[in-house]
Amino acid sequence: LLVSQGVSPTLCRARAPAQLGQRLLPESRRRRPASASFSASAEPSRVRALVYGHHGDPAKVVELKNLELAAVGGSDVHVKMLAAPINPSDINMIQGNYGLLPQLPAVGGNEGVGQVVAVGSSVTGVKPGDWVIPANPGLGTWRTEAVFGEEELITVPSDIPLQCAATLGVNPCTAYRMLVDFERLQPGDSIIQNASNSGVGQAVIQIAAALGLRTINVLRDRPDLQKLTDRLKNLGADHVVTEEGLRKPEMKSFFKDVPQPRLALNCVGGKSSTELLRHLAPGGTMVTYGGMAKQPVIASASQLIFKDLKLRGFWLSQWKKDHSPDQFKELILTLCDLIRRGQLTAPACSEVPLQDYLCALEASTQPFVSSKQILTM
Repeated sequence: LLVSQGVSPTLCRARAPAQLGQRLLPESRRRRPASASFSASAEPSRVRALVYGHHGDPAKVVELKNLELAAVGGSDVHVKMLAAPINPSDINMIQGNYGLLPQLPAVGGNEGVGQVVAVGSSVTGVKPGDWVIPANPGLGTWRTEAVFGEEELITVPSDIPLQCAATLGVNPCTAYRMLVDFERLQPGDSIIQNASNSGVGQAVIQIAAALGLRTINVLRDRPDLQKLTDRLKNLGADHVVTEEGLRKPEMKSFFKDVPQPRLALNCVGGKSSTELLRHLAPGGTMVTYGGMAKQPVIASASQLIFKDLKLRGFWLSQWKKDHSPDQFKELILTLCDLIRRGQLTAPACSEVPLQDYLCALEASTQPFVSSKQILTM
């Protein structure tokens, strides 16, 4: 439990905010550990955490603070964080334009992997030495250690690569659910996606290959296009095409040899999503899970009427609300099996020490950066 004078309980207790459906104990039943405070000095007993007190440019509002760690209660788990990525949703949260916002001040980060140091007397599901990841967003993973409630954690195998474990709970889960939940695809069917070099895009390529599906992967034109194309094909991409190439008449002959996709995955919006719709098979579905272009998704009346195309959205946080914790654990174990079989790897990553967080935040907001920034503790 992190405690600090004048700091909101959401930050101090390392808990998910109440709007996530977290059950909060009445004030009379909450433990009141000894007070602590932010400090400018580095002390071994203190936790280093990336904290923001108001919304804005991450490089300007995020600060490396020192917090104290309180004693472990009966149902608590003391976790030493090992690695935590910087995802687009983390940046959006800090900017204040995401669908879920914690109370401020807050510790950044919604994903990562840690190792259990100690457990409370009533904890039965985890033990010291186990690797754990957050069960839900809002825990604040950009810190060296924390005390969480047992119900806020999921155990993952420690025999998978660290980068895979650190990036397991968001992008691969999103990719898997979109591939299996919206269309009944069979081996040999094809799907099309934009932002194919994103964390989700790379996971889609690999999971689709494991399921026997063909992928048509759309990229923005860029200086290192051939290098990126080769990397995606090494992951299992069947076809890679640029946004400009997708608009060319030659694509008609392309789809004479490749089945028209029944599923499109859109993370961009605007003209890019319009092109995905144009190439969908009749009755197909386009699932939107992001809006990088900050432009609306536009579908013509003829596409909806004569092609019967379906427009859907996907948000992993909502999927978790609609499903049980056991179902999420089952999803995690399914992905771990793919990792063990060599069918799923972490996205291209750059590991950055926590104290160099400003460099990592800057890199995370740059265009054409295909490497995910991972903070190491």
